[in-house]
Amino acid sequence: MTQARQAGVLMHITSLPEGNLGPDAYRFVDTLVEMGVSVWQTLPVNQPHDDQSPYQSVSAHAGHSGMISARQLLKDGLCLPNEVTMPLPSLMTKVMFRVQSGGGLTVNFDGLTWPGFARFCQTQQYWLEDFALFLCLREQHDHQSWHSWPQAYRMHDHQALQAYSVANQEKLTLIKFTQYVFFQQWAQLKVYANQRGIQLFGDIPIFVAYDSADVWAHPDWFKLDADLNMTVVAGVPPDYFSETGQRWGNPHYDWQAMQADGFSWWLGRIDIQSQLFDVLRIDHFRGLQAAWEIPAHEPTAMNGAWQEAPGHALLQAIRQAYPQLSLVAEDLGIITADVDALRHAFDLPGMKILQFAFGGGEDNPYLPENIEENSVAYTGTHDNDTTLGWYQAAPEHVRNHLHYYLKQEHPDMPNALIQLTFNSIARLAIVPIQDILALDSQSRMNMPGTTEGNWRWRMQWSQLTDEKKQSFRQLVEESGRLHV
Repeated sequence: MTQARQAGVLMHITSLPEGNLGPDAYRFVDTLVEMGVSVWQTLPVNQPHDDQSPYQSVSAHAGHSGMISARQLLKDGLCLPNEVTMPLPSLMTKVMFRVQSGGGLTVNFDGLTWPGFARFCQTQQYWLEDFALFLCLREQHDHQSWHSWPQAYRMHDHQALQAYSVANQEKLTLIKFTQYVFFQQWAQLKVYANQRGIQLFGDIPIFVAYDSADVWAHPDWFKLDADLNMTVVAGVPPDYFSETGQRWGNPHYDWQAMQADGFSWWLGRIDIQSQLFDVLRIDHFRGLQAAWEIPAHEPTAMNGAWQEAPGHALLQAIRQAYPQLSLVAEDLGIITADVDALRHAFDLPGMKILQFAFGGGEDNPYLPENIEENSVAYTGTHDNDTTLGWYQAAPEHVRNHLHYYLKQEHPDMPNALIQLTFNSIARLAIVPIQDILALDSQSRMNMPGTTEGNWRWRMQWSQLTDEKKQSFRQLVEESGRLHV
């Protein structure tokens, strides 16, 4: 990241009114410029499972096809107005046919090309082939986990998959082409954002889902038994968010096998993210030093153990391969001296959440005066309540501490916490869009430890009034973070 003080906004692509990479995304970039902001942070943009959680994807590499914008394809001359509302597979079939035939619907077409698609398939072959097979087989088996597929497919039998590829060539090509369209649309948006001075800030989940192309294609890189069942699962012990901890259920890496292979899977993953983003948050960074392993049969995360990981070697490999990529460490939760030492060894900014600052003592690391300059400060994240919702539900001693700190009995929330966040010494300060809109708990993005009703919130443009934009810009400017 730059040495200058910066302001950012956290808003996932699916929270845009249309929830995709179309005109709304470009309008949001323009809005960020208008508000003097220089960073747009999103959640992970990988292809999710049916629950739409960005942190449980069917591939650590594939982009979220649901983010493809039909309106953008229309604008680029690749579909007709009456095709915009078509289901994605039908639309992609038509678009693919047009591209394969040599162009779009306009004379001056300058977009997706068949040679470009061929190059994409070649450069992304290391994950794209397996992903296409995985998705095709998964749809054929009613979205059931790969572990319940017929043995030849479940065990990734080369001969069986070769025969399957020949029989399903058209479907596999369409899946690959859909990925090509996603990455092209993202690249267009990134160019537009960067040209307007906006950096894109992404998020990489440290773990992958068991039911994913990655685990199916590379079971030897994960802690599985002879029948490919998980022996241990990931999570965190009891903490601020949950009394019984969080049992995420992701498989753990066989770090010894990954390191022996030169971390090739990780470097391929980072390669994709470095094309999508200028800055990248490593979710659950402490897992690169040691991760909480829970025996697979345990129903909660309470009975687990910390297992060390070769984080230093991995980060060294990433830094050498991608020196231009800025990394941020999500270092929330139970953080030890070893985790801090790993973060400092690579000079990575940590995260500071202002909602965690009040109700304790003067040594609370989230109080503004205790924040380091090499940090990213937030009012809250996607896992927190909105700041207004947090304030309304906060225990009395927390609110009293906040009032005392602000020297105000009736602070203007959430603007008061935004102002504290922006006035901190942290080089980058980020505010979720819900806080700019002053929304309550009804607009919360995620409730950790729950599986229902998350990831659904969407903004409406009518909520982001000129008054709110001007008010926010003023806070950005007064804190010395204005991007012009």
